[in-house]
Amino acid sequence: MCSNSVTGVILAGGMARRMGGTDKGWIEFEGKPLIQHALDIFRPQVTRCIINANRSLEAYQSLNLEVFTDLEGGYQGPLMGMATGLSNANTDWVAFIPCDSPRLPTDTVSRLLKAVQDGDYDIAVAHDGKRSQPVVALLSRHLLDDLKKSLLNGERKIESWFSQHSCIEVDFSDCIDAFVNVNRRDDLDALIEMPKLLGFSAWSGTGKTTLLKKLIPALRHHGVRLAVIKHAHHQFDVDHPGKDSYELRKSGANQMLIASANRWALMVDKAEPQEPVLADLVSKLDLANLDLVLVEGFKRETIPKIELHRPSLGRPLIFPEDKNIIAVASDEPDTVASELKVMHLADVDSILEFVMEYLKAG
Repeated sequence: MCSNSVTGVILAGGMARRMGGTDKGWIEFEGKPLIQHALDIFRPQVTRCIINANRSLEAYQSLNLEVFTDLEGGYQGPLMGMATGLSNANTDWVAFIPCDSPRLPTDTVSRLLKAVQDGDYDIAVAHDGKRSQPVVALLSRHLLDDLKKSLLNGERKIESWFSQHSCIEVDFSDCIDAFVNVNRRDDLDALIEMPKLLGFSAWSGTGKTTLLKKLIPALRHHGVRLAVIKHAHHQFDVDHPGKDSYELRKSGANQMLIASANRWALMVDKAEPQEPVLADLVSKLDLANLDLVLVEGFKRETIPKIELHRPSLGRPLIFPEDKNIIAVASDEPDTVASELKVMHLADVDSILEFVMEYLKAG
């Protein structure tokens, strides 16, 4: 099975009450309407792309795609849109996305497909690490009759209907802002303000922290508002025995918030050891006041990264296996054969210039 055996359906049939009734598909974002963002992401992933819409029909038809209104009128919700998509599909599998999520990854369909390939499932639904995202899903077309019956019986909740079938949740927690959608006008501002993420990937002993200690003040000097997220591979504590906050936390407070005039810190003890999820950590930051989040560690996360490399450590380069690496900084740059940007690890000015260009890029 491959993506060319999938029909893609963009759900644009809602009333958008929280947007004052404005058709969300035609709201401008970064120079083009949201529906065009959806098409740019989705169309390369499927063999045939259609739109489910209940108004602005001539406008949607101007995109040279087939447009289908709900099987039943009355704006009955996305589950009705899914039934409409299944009814008009000509493949065994049908993928759905909303029209108002312009940050969805370009491998959304292949991730969902892999999940149903690896198991006997009729539905694959995206999960952002915190909750299910039911309108980003892949459905077997043979579910159409059952869905029609459920709608006839008054079912309108996607999750409720999904739970009646073999359904697998697919992990998209590595895609930090994939599911930020536009349900309110404030959401547009949130999307625009979402800071860029840039990771630093390297073997232990390469000098990530040393570089960041030089790079961070240089970025601040250029007016960049930034945060740093660091992965610790061992137990750590930001407080110390004897301090009141430490003693209170150790006495049984699972969460401890300390605040002063200069800073505040929240410490949370997990009930069970569990690897941190980058998306969860990013959501804890004050994103509206950031331009850039530098990430140290988290090598497996699919975010843009600069690889730091020292041949003397005897470790292989990471970038041939990690397609998210966008540049390499090495203390022996002549030894790195790559079409990527290669810089000297000690040349902080060149690395700073690269990061500033990365920030300016669309």
